[in-house]
Amino acid sequence: MSQPPEPDQPPSPYEPPPGGQPPPRQPPGTPQYGQPYGQPHGEQPAYGQPAYEHPGQPPHGQQWGQQPPYTPQVPYGQYGPPSPQGRGGGTNVLAILSLVFAFVFAPAGIALGHLAKRQLRTSGEEGDQLATWGLILSYVFTGIYLVACCGWLALVLWAGSDSRYA
Repeated sequence: MSQPPEPDQPPSPYEPPPGGQPPPRQPPGTPQYGQPYGQPHGEQPAYGQPAYEHPGQPPHGQQWGQQPPYTPQVPYGQYGPPSPQGRGGGTNVLAILSLVFAFVFAPAGIALGHLAKRQLRTSGEEGDQLATWGLILSYVFTGIYLVACCGWLALVLWAGSDSRYA
């Protein structure tokens, strides 16, 4: 058991009062143990508040100095009911990546666009227009790249040819 508190220190709230008796009853109108302020004595406690048989007394099985039990918490990741969308959900990630890669590396945009179109047929997600525009732009930029490469190659071959032997 612990030692009695020194005269200049208040008693610890975690230990039972001296003598093993509960604290004296408070005057009427002051809140009792477990009752919120403003709740009249003898009335039913609000939802979530503990109901005691004798006001001012802890519930059965709880001793003085013990903390009341906690209510269980909702697991992480559960934020409430799902949104009432008629379709599967948000925008397809591959459709977004198809549009982005159309400007960065067009052949990858073509592959991602076709994969996105295949997923969109079965998943019910949004993003069909993004995938379509990603495909269109990827094909256009790939075509421009191929024409530029072929033109450069033709220019190199033409400049390297010697017209004296022709």
